[in-house]
Amino acid sequence: MRTALARTARLAADGARRVGQAMRRHPWRTLLIPPALLLLYTLALVPFTPAVNDIRKLRNEAPALVMSADGKQLAAFKRANREWVGLAQISPTVIAALIATEDHRFYQHHGMDLRRTASAVLHTLGGDPQGGSTITQQLARNLYPEDIGRARTVTRKLKEAITALKIESVYTKDEILETYLNTVPFLYNAYGIEMAARTYFDKPARRLDLLESATLIGMLKGTSYYNPVLNPERAVQRRNIVLGQMVKHGKLEAARLEGLKKRPMRLDFERQLEPLGPAPHFAQVLKRWLIDWADRNGYDIHADGLVVRTTIDSRLQAAANQAVARQMERLQATADAQWSPRAWAGRRELVQALVRDTAPYRQAIAQGMDEEEALRRVLADAALMQALREEKTRLAAGFLALDPRSGQVRAWVGSRDFALDQFDHVQQARRQPGSTFKPFVYGAAFEMGARPSDTLVDQAVEIRLPGGQVWRPGDATPPTGEVLTLSRGLALSKNTITAQLMQRVGPERVVALAQSLGVRQSKLEQVPSLALGTSPVTLKEMVAAYGAIANGGQYLEPVMVASVEDRDGRVLEAFQPAMPEPAMSLPAAQMLVAAMRGVIDEGTGTAIRGRFGIQADVAGKTGTTQDNTDGWFILVHPQLVAGAWAGFNDSRITMGDSWGQGARSALPMVGDFFQQALRARWVDPQARFTTPAEGGLLDPLLGRINDWLGSIFPQVQREGRRAPQRPPPPAEEMALPPAQAPIPAVVAPRPAPPERDLPPVVTIPVPPPRPPAPVVVAPAPPPGAVPRARVAQPGERPPSEAGRGAPPPARAPSPGVPILSVE
Repeated sequence: MRTALARTARLAADGARRVGQAMRRHPWRTLLIPPALLLLYTLALVPFTPAVNDIRKLRNEAPALVMSADGKQLAAFKRANREWVGLAQISPTVIAALIATEDHRFYQHHGMDLRRTASAVLHTLGGDPQGGSTITQQLARNLYPEDIGRARTVTRKLKEAITALKIESVYTKDEILETYLNTVPFLYNAYGIEMAARTYFDKPARRLDLLESATLIGMLKGTSYYNPVLNPERAVQRRNIVLGQMVKHGKLEAARLEGLKKRPMRLDFERQLEPLGPAPHFAQVLKRWLIDWADRNGYDIHADGLVVRTTIDSRLQAAANQAVARQMERLQATADAQWSPRAWAGRRELVQALVRDTAPYRQAIAQGMDEEEALRRVLADAALMQALREEKTRLAAGFLALDPRSGQVRAWVGSRDFALDQFDHVQQARRQPGSTFKPFVYGAAFEMGARPSDTLVDQAVEIRLPGGQVWRPGDATPPTGEVLTLSRGLALSKNTITAQLMQRVGPERVVALAQSLGVRQSKLEQVPSLALGTSPVTLKEMVAAYGAIANGGQYLEPVMVASVEDRDGRVLEAFQPAMPEPAMSLPAAQMLVAAMRGVIDEGTGTAIRGRFGIQADVAGKTGTTQDNTDGWFILVHPQLVAGAWAGFNDSRITMGDSWGQGARSALPMVGDFFQQALRARWVDPQARFTTPAEGGLLDPLLGRINDWLGSIFPQVQREGRRAPQRPPPPAEEMALPPAQAPIPAVVAPRPAPPERDLPPVVTIPVPPPRPPAPVVVAPAPPPGAVPRARVAQPGERPPSEAGRGAPPPARAPSPGVPILSVE
């Protein structure tokens, strides 16, 4: 080891001696070696600096614009919160202060001030670090921080100088000043002098006075350190230095300096928020799509001036925004009363569960506190608890409208206020749909040959589930024993009728139809309770599925974009609606629409006609989940389908019995929206759905007659239950098979109490399986005690929207029981 070190030392000494001899023989050549090496290194860095084309493109960059179908701007995808203004639109005092302070020889150099650079080097070597960057070099650093870097290294300074020389070769001096002043950051998400002027002084850049100009230019040395909002004394000192520099370089009269220095700082501070536009959630969804499209096609959404023509109708979007805002404002007042501080305090277990989900509680646990101590600590924080109550009891909503003929989205409201709730309740939120899922059960039955005039008995039903448990679907009132048509059963949202129909059709067929119609992203459990909407879905899926029903059973994937153009209006790509996918037969779709008309005419959706005065040909369905956790309503028209959801973001917080049902929480949003659209004739009030062919036109009349006779002759109904009045229909007329795995109905000892639409699951002892037997009806009450079915009046609580609900999954008696906390 020592021998090797000695040899290395001798070689080094020999090399140093030879270099010394060479320097003595050729002193001038030796002095040229370091500059030559520096020059070679500089040339090697040129390929790693921004190209001239990139620099030229910067000044002309334009953000992608999102336009509605009727030519209104919905959003602009800017790289930063900046508004570009020309040099003529900037106060001359700003330009004078900038040049005097940052680069007083700006008009004499070509990107680098060699005198200033040499001076900075000498001061730095002497222990007083100084910056020698010109305005052009600062611009290069601001524009390309990733390419140039901000570390104090020779490499960074060389890259900065090379880029500055390139900029000077492309821009004029005025263009450099304009670009610099429009790109420099000023804190608070304000980029450029125009946004800075509005943020700190609430005025445009052209109206800045001398002191205001000096204040903003003074910030450039260190925006945080000289922030006039948080550090006013430092900002005043820096402002006065800028004024002194202006005097020194002839930009300000010396006589004015002392007087100006004594002037106080006067701010009019206001953050400049980027405009959200009328459809912010839609814009965010579109932005993700556009980034992917631009990456595939070689465009920059922030710079290339793309114009995206969407399918949104600005008039319908405004109507949707107004409808959601009005209804949520009304409901929030009711929610605030229901969840008042006293009521909140009374829900101790719930509040404690919510507290355990908060960050302060988790932090306390991480610090070593036990659960009880951490809980007491958080509960004792009054400000935190008030904020938690306000956050949790703030109602949320989602709204979507589309054209069923093309699948084009016309209005999209993801929440009440994007600034407070960025979560998209149209596409992101998955909530149980409750009774709005029932049309898929009826549609599957119609596909198998059933008709709206076919009948089932409103009777107590029990369905055995795997694992020996029994599902008892019920309604707000005990079973009446009446014979109801399928059309009337859907209109009144009868859970007993829907459950029997589901038993005959089978969950597999219902799931297949729902998926064909458009419920394709959410998982649907193939269990009997699915008939009442126990599998969470998105509002977008449900509205798309209803759109397929309105479109004669033809599914069209929702479309958001019509075309993408360049800044000159040349179409880069046009997007045509996809080819319709057959989801259900036209006759079945027509019968389903006819049955859903009954919901609006005489069922749970009568407020559409009574309260909102809508007389157009419309059909729809309401939905309410257990304990009024979710409220739904979807309405279909030949030219427009719209759906709304209302509830709280945390499903443990529920709406009240008097206002939380879908008919009272979600329906008014859709009704208000359609009322505006029809009055303004944005859709045709005279448009009509096609009617079922081959005798189907008489189905509603036959159903009305059947219901009328049943209400007059209840004894005939009971006799009819024991002995069918007509033989089973042929297969081609009624293809419904017997109920899957028929189970003898167990007579309920007493009527079930009123509950929500979703029936509870009760675990009871079940005897060993017996031979299949038809479902029978619980004994009917005496003739005088049979209540007549009645039509819900406008404003009245819907007859069955408050039907039974299933307990939440956490309280399920067994993993095998298919229940969810929904309608």
